[in-house]
Amino acid sequence: MISAQDLIEKILSRSTTDDCIVVVKDKTQANLRWASSTLTTNGVIQERNVTVIAFIAMDGSMASGGVSRTNVSESDIDALLSEASAAAKAAGAAEDFAPLAKDVAFGNWSAPHNPTGPDVFSNFAPELGEMMRRSQTDAIELFGYAEHTHESIWVGSKGGMRLRHDSPVGRVEMTGKSHGRSRSTWDGIETHDFKNVSVEQIDKNIRQRLAWQEKKVDLPAGKYDTIFPSGSIADLYVYMMWVAGGRDAFEGQSVFSKKGGGTRVGEKLANVGLQLFSDPSNSTLPGSPFVSASASSPFTSVFDNGQKSSRVDWIKDGVLQSLVQTRASAKMTNLPYTPIGDNLIMSVDGATGSLEDLVKKVDNGLLLTTLWYIRMVDPNSLLLTGLTRDGVYYVKNGEVQGATNNFRWNDSPVNALSRIAHAGSSEWTQPREWAGDVTNMQVPPMVIKDFNMSTVSPGN
Repeated sequence: MISAQDLIEKILSRSTTDDCIVVVKDKTQANLRWASSTLTTNGVIQERNVTVIAFIAMDGSMASGGVSRTNVSESDIDALLSEASAAAKAAGAAEDFAPLAKDVAFGNWSAPHNPTGPDVFSNFAPELGEMMRRSQTDAIELFGYAEHTHESIWVGSKGGMRLRHDSPVGRVEMTGKSHGRSRSTWDGIETHDFKNVSVEQIDKNIRQRLAWQEKKVDLPAGKYDTIFPSGSIADLYVYMMWVAGGRDAFEGQSVFSKKGGGTRVGEKLANVGLQLFSDPSNSTLPGSPFVSASASSPFTSVFDNGQKSSRVDWIKDGVLQSLVQTRASAKMTNLPYTPIGDNLIMSVDGATGSLEDLVKKVDNGLLLTTLWYIRMVDPNSLLLTGLTRDGVYYVKNGEVQGATNNFRWNDSPVNALSRIAHAGSSEWTQPREWAGDVTNMQVPPMVIKDFNMSTVSPGN
Protein backbone atom coordinates (compact mmCIF):
# COMPACT_ATOMS: atom_id res chain seq x y z
CA MET A 1 0.00 0.00 0.00
CA ILE A 2 1.23 3.49 -0.80
CA SER A 3 2.38 5.38 2.31
CA ALA A 4 0.12 8.04 3.74
CA GLN A 5 2.72 10.72 3.11
CA ASP A 6 3.25 9.76 -0.55
CA LEU A 7 -0.49 9.60 -1.14
CA ILE A 8 -0.93 13.10 0.29
CA GLU A 9 1.87 14.52 -1.85
CA LYS A 10 0.46 12.95 -5.01
CA ILE A 11 -3.04 14.31 -4.31
CA LEU A 12 -1.74 17.81 -3.57
CA SER A 13 0.45 17.87 -6.68
CA ARG A 14 -2.59 17.14 -8.86
CA SER A 15 -4.97 19.57 -7.18
CA THR A 16 -6.01 22.57 -9.31
CA THR A 17 -8.11 24.48 -6.73
CA ASP A 18 -6.85 27.51 -4.78
CA ASP A 19 -5.94 25.31 -1.88
CA CYS A 20 -6.41 21.69 -0.88
CA ILE A 21 -6.14 19.85 2.42
CA VAL A 22 -5.71 16.08 2.64
CA VAL A 23 -6.34 14.20 5.88
CA VAL A 24 -5.21 10.58 6.10
CA LYS A 25 -5.91 8.37 9.11
CA ASP A 26 -4.20 4.98 9.36
CA LYS A 27 -5.57 2.78 12.14
CA THR A 28 -4.73 -0.69 13.40
CA GLN A 29 -6.59 -2.47 16.16
CA ALA A 30 -5.98 -5.68 18.08
CA ASN A 31 -8.84 -7.24 20.02
CA LEU A 32 -9.91 -10.09 22.27
CA ARG A 33 -13.54 -11.05 22.91
CA TRP A 34 -15.03 -13.52 25.33
CA ALA A 35 -18.43 -14.87 26.43
CA SER A 36 -19.46 -17.28 29.19
CA SER A 37 -15.87 -17.16 30.49
CA THR A 38 -14.51 -18.50 27.22
CA LEU A 39 -12.44 -16.66 24.63
CA THR A 40 -14.49 -16.45 21.43
CA THR A 41 -12.57 -14.36 18.90
CA ASN A 42 -9.37 -12.40 18.51
CA GLY A 43 -7.71 -10.62 15.65
CA VAL A 44 -6.14 -7.51 14.17
CA ILE A 45 -7.80 -5.08 11.77
CA GLN A 46 -6.26 -2.35 9.64
CA GLU A 47 -8.01 0.51 7.92
CA ARG A 48 -7.31 3.81 6.19
CA ASN A 49 -9.57 6.82 5.77
CA VAL A 50 -8.73 9.59 3.31
CA THR A 51 -10.43 12.99 3.14
CA VAL A 52 -9.78 15.49 0.37
CA ILE A 53 -11.00 19.07 0.97
CA ALA A 54 -10.99 21.53 -1.92
CA PHE A 55 -10.97 25.29 -1.33
CA ILE A 56 -12.04 27.83 -3.99
CA ALA A 57 -11.67 31.59 -3.53
CA MET A 58 -14.76 33.71 -4.16
CA ASP A 59 -15.50 37.36 -3.42
CA GLY A 60 -13.09 37.77 -0.51
CA SER A 61 -14.15 34.46 1.02
CA MET A 62 -13.74 30.80 0.15
CA ALA A 63 -15.90 27.80 -0.55
CA SER A 64 -14.97 24.36 0.70
CA GLY A 65 -16.06 20.87 -0.24
CA GLY A 66 -14.81 17.54 1.02
CA VAL A 67 -14.95 13.88 0.07
CA SER A 68 -13.98 10.94 2.30
CA ARG A 69 -13.13 7.42 1.17
CA THR A 70 -11.49 4.30 2.55
CA ASN A 71 -8.59 2.41 0.98
CA VAL A 72 -7.77 5.00 -1.67
CA SER A 73 -5.32 4.05 -4.42
CA GLU A 74 -3.45 6.27 -6.88
CA SER A 75 -6.04 5.54 -9.55
CA ASP A 76 -8.71 7.17 -7.36
CA ILE A 77 -6.96 10.54 -7.00
CA ASP A 78 -8.43 12.38 -9.99
CA ALA A 79 -11.97 11.29 -9.13
CA LEU A 80 -11.56 12.42 -5.51
CA LEU A 81 -10.24 15.81 -6.54
CA SER A 82 -13.04 16.27 -9.05
CA GLU A 83 -15.73 15.39 -6.47
CA ALA A 84 -14.23 17.68 -3.84
CA SER A 85 -14.01 20.58 -6.31
CA ALA A 86 -17.62 20.07 -7.41
CA ALA A 87 -18.75 19.99 -3.77
CA ALA A 88 -16.96 23.27 -3.07
CA LYS A 89 -18.50 25.01 -6.07
CA ALA A 90 -21.96 23.79 -5.10
CA ALA A 91 -21.55 24.92 -1.49
CA GLY A 92 -20.81 28.56 -2.20
CA ALA A 93 -19.03 30.95 0.16
CA ALA A 94 -18.52 29.28 3.54
CA GLU A 95 -20.04 30.74 6.72
CA ASP A 96 -17.06 29.44 8.70
CA PHE A 97 -14.42 30.98 6.46
CA ALA A 98 -11.17 32.02 8.10
CA PRO A 99 -7.70 32.28 6.53
CA LEU A 100 -6.03 28.90 6.11
CA ALA A 101 -2.82 28.10 7.97
CA LYS A 102 0.34 28.21 5.88
CA ASP A 103 3.72 26.51 6.26
CA VAL A 104 3.12 24.87 9.66
CA ALA A 105 4.58 21.55 10.77
CA PHE A 106 4.10 19.29 13.80
CA GLY A 107 5.30 15.77 14.53
CA ASN A 108 7.47 13.31 12.65
CA TRP A 109 5.90 13.61 9.21
CA SER A 110 8.01 10.96 7.48
CA ALA A 111 7.73 8.15 10.04
CA PRO A 112 5.46 5.23 9.07
CA HIS A 113 2.43 4.18 11.04
CA ASN A 114 3.46 1.95 13.95
CA PRO A 115 0.83 -0.80 13.97
CA THR A 116 -0.45 -2.40 17.14
CA GLY A 117 -0.77 -6.17 17.40
CA PRO A 118 -1.50 -9.10 19.72
CA ASP A 119 1.75 -8.57 21.63
CA VAL A 120 0.07 -5.72 23.50
CA PHE A 121 -1.92 -8.41 25.37
CA SER A 122 1.17 -10.44 26.36
CA ASN A 123 0.61 -9.90 30.10
CA PHE A 124 -3.12 -9.23 30.08
CA ALA A 125 -4.19 -12.39 28.21
CA PRO A 126 -2.68 -14.96 30.63
CA GLU A 127 -4.12 -13.09 33.61
CA LEU A 128 -7.51 -12.97 31.88
CA GLY A 129 -7.31 -16.72 31.32
CA GLU A 130 -6.67 -17.30 35.00
CA MET A 131 -9.63 -15.06 35.92
CA MET A 132 -11.84 -17.08 33.59
CA ARG A 133 -10.74 -20.36 35.20
CA ARG A 134 -11.58 -19.02 38.66
CA SER A 135 -14.93 -17.73 37.48
CA GLN A 136 -15.91 -21.11 36.01
CA THR A 137 -15.11 -22.77 39.34
CA ASP A 138 -17.38 -20.28 41.13
CA ALA A 139 -20.21 -20.32 38.55
CA ILE A 140 -19.56 -16.73 37.45
CA GLU A 141 -19.92 -15.98 33.75
CA LEU A 142 -17.71 -13.31 32.22
CA PHE A 143 -18.52 -11.40 29.06
CA GLY A 144 -16.52 -8.65 27.44
CA TYR A 145 -13.69 -7.55 25.23
CA ALA A 146 -10.31 -5.89 25.21
CA GLU A 147 -9.01 -3.81 22.35
CA HIS A 148 -6.00 -1.69 21.56
CA THR A 149 -6.03 0.91 18.79
CA HIS A 150 -3.21 2.93 17.32
CA GLU A 151 -4.23 5.74 14.99
CA SER A 152 -1.85 7.97 13.05
CA ILE A 153 -3.18 11.11 11.41
CA TRP A 154 -1.46 13.17 8.73
CA VAL A 155 -2.74 16.55 7.52
CA GLY A 156 -1.13 18.09 4.45
CA SER A 157 -2.02 21.11 2.31
CA LYS A 158 -0.94 22.97 -0.79
CA GLY A 159 -0.26 25.88 1.54
CA GLY A 160 2.50 24.00 3.34
CA MET A 161 0.80 22.24 6.24
CA ARG A 162 2.60 19.03 7.23
CA LEU A 163 1.07 17.79 10.47
CA ARG A 164 1.36 14.41 12.19
CA HIS A 165 -0.03 12.97 15.44
CA ASP A 166 -0.31 9.45 16.90
CA SER A 167 -2.90 8.21 19.39
CA PRO A 168 -2.45 4.80 21.05
CA VAL A 169 -5.34 3.83 23.33
CA GLY A 170 -6.92 0.65 24.68
CA ARG A 171 -9.81 -0.44 26.84
CA VAL A 172 -11.33 -3.36 28.70
CA GLU A 173 -15.04 -3.87 29.28
CA MET A 174 -16.10 -6.73 31.53
CA THR A 175 -19.56 -7.88 32.60
CA GLY A 176 -19.88 -10.51 35.31
CA LYS A 177 -23.04 -12.55 35.86
CA SER A 178 -23.87 -15.11 38.55
CA HIS A 179 -26.73 -17.14 40.02
CA GLY A 180 -28.24 -18.11 36.70
CA ARG A 181 -27.60 -14.61 35.35
CA SER A 182 -29.97 -13.07 37.92
CA ARG A 183 -27.10 -10.87 39.13
CA SER A 184 -25.01 -8.69 36.86
CA THR A 185 -22.31 -6.05 37.17
CA TRP A 186 -19.71 -4.29 35.03
CA ASP A 187 -16.21 -2.86 35.14
CA GLY A 188 -14.21 -0.92 32.55
CA ILE A 189 -10.71 0.51 32.20
CA GLU A 190 -8.92 2.78 29.72
CA THR A 191 -5.22 2.33 29.03
CA HIS A 192 -2.45 3.34 26.64
CA ASP A 193 -0.62 0.01 26.54
CA PHE A 194 -2.29 -2.41 29.02
CA LYS A 195 0.63 -2.09 31.44
CA ASN A 196 -1.60 -0.39 34.02
CA VAL A 197 -4.49 -2.88 33.72
CA SER A 198 -4.94 -5.00 36.85
CA VAL A 199 -7.03 -8.06 36.08
CA GLU A 200 -6.89 -8.89 39.78
CA GLN A 201 -8.62 -5.59 40.60
CA ILE A 202 -11.27 -6.13 37.91
CA ASP A 203 -11.97 -9.57 39.39
CA LYS A 204 -12.18 -8.13 42.91
CA ASN A 205 -14.60 -5.38 41.82
CA ILE A 206 -16.92 -7.76 40.01
CA ARG A 207 -17.01 -10.29 42.83
CA GLN A 208 -17.67 -7.65 45.47
CA ARG A 209 -20.59 -6.14 43.56
CA LEU A 210 -22.12 -9.54 42.83
CA ALA A 211 -21.84 -10.31 46.56
CA TRP A 212 -23.61 -7.05 47.43
CA GLN A 213 -26.52 -8.27 45.33
CA GLU A 214 -27.17 -11.17 47.72
CA LYS A 215 -29.53 -8.84 49.60
CA LYS A 216 -32.30 -6.90 47.84
CA VAL A 217 -33.75 -3.65 49.17
CA ASP A 218 -36.65 -2.27 47.14
CA LEU A 219 -36.82 1.53 47.01
CA PRO A 220 -39.33 3.95 45.48
CA ALA A 221 -38.61 6.64 42.93
CA GLY A 222 -37.45 9.95 44.35
CA LYS A 223 -34.49 12.25 44.83
CA TYR A 224 -31.44 10.60 46.36
CA ASP A 225 -27.93 11.58 47.36
CA THR A 226 -26.24 9.54 44.66
CA ILE A 227 -22.67 8.26 44.50
CA PHE A 228 -21.41 8.28 40.92
CA PRO A 229 -18.29 6.37 39.88
CA SER A 230 -15.98 8.42 37.68
CA GLY A 231 -17.19 6.64 34.53
CA SER A 232 -20.75 7.83 35.11
CA ILE A 233 -19.57 11.37 35.79
CA ALA A 234 -17.73 11.17 32.47
CA ASP A 235 -20.92 10.03 30.71
CA LEU A 236 -22.81 13.06 32.02
CA TYR A 237 -20.18 15.71 31.35
CA VAL A 238 -19.07 14.64 27.91
CA TYR A 239 -22.72 15.18 26.95
CA MET A 240 -22.49 18.66 28.45
CA MET A 241 -19.46 19.42 26.30
CA TRP A 242 -21.27 18.16 23.20
CA VAL A 243 -23.81 21.00 23.60
CA ALA A 244 -21.25 23.66 24.57
CA GLY A 245 -20.90 25.23 21.14
CA GLY A 246 -20.30 28.98 21.28
CA ARG A 247 -22.49 29.82 18.30
CA ASP A 248 -25.46 27.78 19.56
CA ALA A 249 -25.25 29.50 22.94
CA PHE A 250 -24.95 32.95 21.36
CA GLU A 251 -28.02 32.28 19.22
CA GLY A 252 -30.12 31.22 22.22
CA GLN A 253 -30.20 27.51 21.43
CA SER A 254 -28.52 25.87 24.42
CA VAL A 255 -28.27 25.62 28.17
CA PHE A 256 -25.36 28.06 27.94
CA SER A 257 -27.50 30.81 26.39
CA LYS A 258 -28.07 33.88 28.54
CA LYS A 259 -31.58 35.19 29.03
CA GLY A 260 -31.91 38.38 27.06
CA GLY A 261 -29.09 37.48 24.69
CA GLY A 262 -25.46 36.40 24.71
CA THR A 263 -23.87 33.54 26.60
CA ARG A 264 -23.48 32.49 30.22
CA VAL A 265 -19.67 32.81 30.10
CA GLY A 266 -18.64 34.37 33.42
CA GLU A 267 -21.52 32.79 35.38
CA LYS A 268 -20.80 30.62 38.43
CA LEU A 269 -22.18 27.13 37.84
CA ALA A 270 -20.67 24.96 40.59
CA ASN A 271 -21.01 25.15 44.36
CA VAL A 272 -17.40 23.96 44.79
CA GLY A 273 -14.01 24.87 43.36
CA LEU A 274 -14.45 22.81 40.23
CA GLN A 275 -11.96 22.88 37.36
CA LEU A 276 -12.76 21.56 33.87
CA PHE A 277 -10.22 21.95 31.10
CA SER A 278 -8.59 20.44 28.02
CA ASP A 279 -4.82 20.39 27.65
CA PRO A 280 -2.85 18.62 24.88
CA SER A 281 0.29 18.68 27.05
CA ASN A 282 -1.31 16.66 29.87
CA SER A 283 1.15 13.94 30.86
CA THR A 284 -1.47 11.20 31.36
CA LEU A 285 -3.76 12.00 28.44
CA PRO A 286 -1.67 13.81 25.82
CA GLY A 287 -3.56 15.25 22.87
CA SER A 288 -2.84 16.63 19.44
CA PRO A 289 -1.01 19.99 19.46
CA PHE A 290 -2.92 21.06 16.35
CA VAL A 291 -6.51 21.18 15.14
CA SER A 292 -7.53 18.65 12.51
CA ALA A 293 -10.96 18.57 10.91
CA SER A 294 -12.26 16.45 8.04
CA ALA A 295 -15.59 18.32 7.99
CA SER A 296 -17.09 21.48 9.46
CA SER A 297 -19.60 21.40 12.31
CA PRO A 298 -20.70 23.71 15.15
CA PHE A 299 -17.60 22.48 17.02
CA THR A 300 -14.89 22.55 14.39
CA SER A 301 -14.08 23.94 10.97
CA VAL A 302 -12.06 22.72 8.01
CA PHE A 303 -10.65 26.25 7.83
CA ASP A 304 -9.12 25.76 11.29
CA ASN A 305 -6.89 22.85 10.24
CA GLY A 306 -3.37 23.48 11.46
CA GLN A 307 -4.30 25.98 14.17
CA LYS A 308 -2.47 25.48 17.45
CA SER A 309 -4.28 23.53 20.15
CA SER A 310 -3.46 24.60 23.69
CA ARG A 311 -4.98 24.47 27.16
CA VAL A 312 -8.56 25.73 27.43
CA ASP A 313 -10.29 26.26 30.77
CA TRP A 314 -13.98 25.48 30.25
CA ILE A 315 -14.90 25.93 33.91
CA LYS A 316 -12.47 27.55 36.35
CA ASP A 317 -13.13 27.78 40.09
CA GLY A 318 -16.73 26.81 39.34
CA VAL A 319 -17.21 29.64 36.82
CA LEU A 320 -17.98 29.06 33.12
CA GLN A 321 -14.92 30.38 31.29
CA SER A 322 -15.18 29.22 27.67
CA LEU A 323 -17.39 27.59 25.06
CA VAL A 324 -16.32 25.51 22.08
CA GLN A 325 -15.43 27.90 19.27
CA THR A 326 -14.25 27.88 15.70
CA ARG A 327 -12.43 31.04 14.61
CA ALA A 328 -15.58 32.09 12.77
CA SER A 329 -17.88 31.59 15.76
CA ALA A 330 -15.37 33.31 18.05
CA LYS A 331 -15.58 36.38 15.82
CA MET A 332 -19.38 36.22 15.89
CA THR A 333 -19.63 35.86 19.66
CA ASN A 334 -16.74 38.21 20.45
CA LEU A 335 -15.18 35.50 22.63
CA PRO A 336 -11.73 33.89 22.39
CA TYR A 337 -11.04 31.12 19.89
CA THR A 338 -11.20 27.97 22.02
CA PRO A 339 -11.23 24.78 19.92
CA ILE A 340 -12.40 21.54 21.49
CA GLY A 341 -9.48 19.38 22.59
CA ASP A 342 -8.65 15.68 22.58
CA ASN A 343 -9.06 15.31 26.34
CA LEU A 344 -11.29 16.52 29.15
CA ILE A 345 -9.99 16.82 32.70
CA MET A 346 -12.12 17.62 35.75
CA SER A 347 -11.08 18.09 39.36
CA VAL A 348 -12.50 19.53 42.57
CA ASP A 349 -10.21 21.59 44.77
CA GLY A 350 -9.11 19.69 47.85
CA ALA A 351 -10.90 16.48 46.86
CA THR A 352 -9.11 13.22 47.60
CA GLY A 353 -9.91 9.56 47.99
CA SER A 354 -11.61 6.81 46.04
CA LEU A 355 -15.17 5.74 45.29
CA GLU A 356 -15.06 3.57 48.40
CA ASP A 357 -14.14 6.62 50.48
CA LEU A 358 -17.18 8.47 49.14
CA VAL A 359 -19.47 5.62 50.19
CA LYS A 360 -18.35 6.16 53.79
CA LYS A 361 -19.49 9.80 53.61
CA VAL A 362 -23.11 9.05 52.66
CA ASP A 363 -25.68 8.47 55.39
CA ASN A 364 -28.58 7.56 53.15
CA GLY A 365 -28.32 7.26 49.38
CA LEU A 366 -27.50 5.23 46.30
CA LEU A 367 -24.31 3.91 44.73
CA LEU A 368 -24.45 3.49 40.94
CA THR A 369 -22.44 1.26 38.63
CA THR A 370 -23.20 2.75 35.21
CA LEU A 371 -25.67 4.85 33.25
CA TRP A 372 -26.94 3.96 29.82
CA TYR A 373 -29.37 4.97 27.08
CA ILE A 374 -28.75 8.65 27.84
CA ARG A 375 -30.89 11.03 25.80
CA MET A 376 -31.71 14.74 25.91
CA VAL A 377 -35.20 15.84 27.00
CA ASP A 378 -34.82 19.64 27.07
CA PRO A 379 -31.90 21.48 25.41
CA ASN A 380 -32.66 24.73 27.24
CA SER A 381 -31.79 23.19 30.61
CA LEU A 382 -29.84 20.19 29.28
CA LEU A 383 -32.31 17.91 31.04
CA LEU A 384 -31.17 14.37 30.30
CA THR A 385 -32.87 11.05 30.86
CA GLY A 386 -31.49 7.55 31.03
CA LEU A 387 -31.41 4.30 32.97
CA THR A 388 -29.19 2.79 35.63
CA ARG A 389 -27.57 -0.50 34.74
CA ASP A 390 -25.71 -3.49 36.21
CA GLY A 391 -26.16 -2.71 39.87
CA VAL A 392 -27.68 0.03 42.01
CA TYR A 393 -26.84 -0.26 45.71
CA TYR A 394 -28.51 1.17 48.79
CA VAL A 395 -26.07 2.95 51.12
CA LYS A 396 -26.89 3.66 54.77
CA ASN A 397 -24.56 5.01 57.46
CA GLY A 398 -21.61 4.82 55.10
CA GLU A 399 -22.03 1.15 54.17
CA VAL A 400 -23.59 -0.73 51.27
CA GLN A 401 -26.71 -2.51 52.57
CA GLY A 402 -27.56 -4.42 49.41
CA ALA A 403 -28.82 -4.01 45.86
CA THR A 404 -31.94 -2.10 44.98
CA ASN A 405 -34.00 -1.78 41.82
CA ASN A 406 -32.93 0.07 38.70
CA PHE A 407 -34.34 3.53 37.94
CA ARG A 408 -35.10 5.83 35.07
CA TRP A 409 -33.55 9.17 35.95
CA ASN A 410 -34.13 12.75 34.79
CA ASP A 411 -31.61 15.42 35.69
CA SER A 412 -29.30 18.05 34.21
CA PRO A 413 -25.52 17.80 34.53
CA VAL A 414 -25.33 21.60 34.46
CA ASN A 415 -27.78 21.94 37.34
CA ALA A 416 -26.04 19.09 39.17
CA LEU A 417 -22.85 21.18 39.32
CA SER A 418 -24.55 23.24 42.03
CA ARG A 419 -25.38 20.13 44.09
CA ILE A 420 -21.97 18.49 44.52
CA ALA A 421 -21.77 17.12 48.07
CA HIS A 422 -18.43 15.31 47.86
CA ALA A 423 -15.80 14.39 45.26
CA GLY A 424 -12.82 12.07 45.13
CA SER A 425 -9.51 12.17 43.31
CA SER A 426 -9.58 12.56 39.54
CA GLU A 427 -8.76 9.42 37.56
CA TRP A 428 -8.54 8.33 33.94
CA THR A 429 -11.86 6.66 33.38
CA GLN A 430 -14.13 5.04 30.83
CA PRO A 431 -17.59 6.46 30.10
CA ARG A 432 -19.62 3.33 29.41
CA GLU A 433 -22.37 4.92 27.32
CA TRP A 434 -19.83 6.55 25.02
CA ALA A 435 -17.13 3.86 25.23
CA GLY A 436 -15.09 3.83 22.05
CA ASP A 437 -16.22 7.33 21.07
CA VAL A 438 -14.67 9.06 24.07
CA THR A 439 -11.35 7.82 25.46
CA ASN A 440 -9.43 10.63 27.14
CA MET A 441 -11.34 11.74 30.23
CA GLN A 442 -9.94 12.22 33.72
CA VAL A 443 -12.67 12.99 36.25
CA PRO A 444 -13.44 12.25 39.91
CA PRO A 445 -16.16 10.10 41.42
CA MET A 446 -18.79 12.32 43.01
CA VAL A 447 -21.74 12.46 45.35
CA ILE A 448 -24.53 14.59 43.85
CA LYS A 449 -27.34 15.62 46.19
CA ASP A 450 -30.99 15.06 45.30
CA PHE A 451 -30.38 13.33 41.98
CA ASN A 452 -33.78 12.66 40.46
CA MET A 453 -34.63 8.97 40.10
CA SER A 454 -37.94 9.63 38.40
CA THR A 455 -39.40 6.12 38.10
CA VAL A 456 -38.54 2.58 39.04
CA SER A 457 -37.25 0.56 36.07
CA PRO A 458 -38.18 -3.12 35.76
CA GLY A 459 -34.89 -3.94 33.98
CA ASN A 460 -32.04 -5.83 35.66
